[in-house]
Order: sequence, then structure tokens, then C-alpha cells
Amino acid sequence: MIQVVLPAHLRALAGLQGDVQLELDGPVTRQAILDALEARYPMLRGTIRHHVGGERRPLLRFFACGEDVTHEPADAPLPEPIASGAEPFFIIGAIAGG
Repeated sequence: MIQVVLPAHLRALAGLQGDVQLELDGPVTRQAILDALEARYPMLRGTIRHHVGGERRPLLRFFACGEDVTHEPADAPLPEPIASGAEPFFIIGAIAGG
């Protein structure tokens, strides 16, 4: 079971109170996690990745085992602690401003 931690605004949009638990078949990659997340919570489609092209939205970052994996290939395998559910996969809303 994969654990996914979402920022507050995405949890509110999906009607969630806490973290998301996802069951994945096949390799555990960022692409697979986001596909499963959007399939289970269709209201999140287009909020994490653009509808066309699937690129990440500019103010979101992805973290696995304390490492920023935002710029890693989307189909790269994530670390074993993420795949086993020992560690959560974080989607973090970046803060911008001046």
C-alpha cells in the first residue's frame, strides 16, 4: 500500500481528511502514483499535471524519502521504502511570492 501526502488545497478538493492509501500493480513510479491518484479522485485531474502533455503544474514538487524527485523521469522507479509503504510519497505545494 502506497502512502501519498497531499497539500491541504488538494485534500480539500478531493474531500479528504488525511493521507491517501493507494494499491498499485506494477512498478512504483511517480507516473503510476499520479495515474492511480487521478483515477481514484477524478476531481484532481489537471491540478497536479496539465491535462494536455501531462507536465507537472509549476508550483508542485514531489519528494520521496526526503529527496526532491520533481525533475527525475516520471517513469523512474521510486525507492523501496516508498514502494513498500514504509515511507510516504509527498506532493508539496511550493510557496511563491516576493
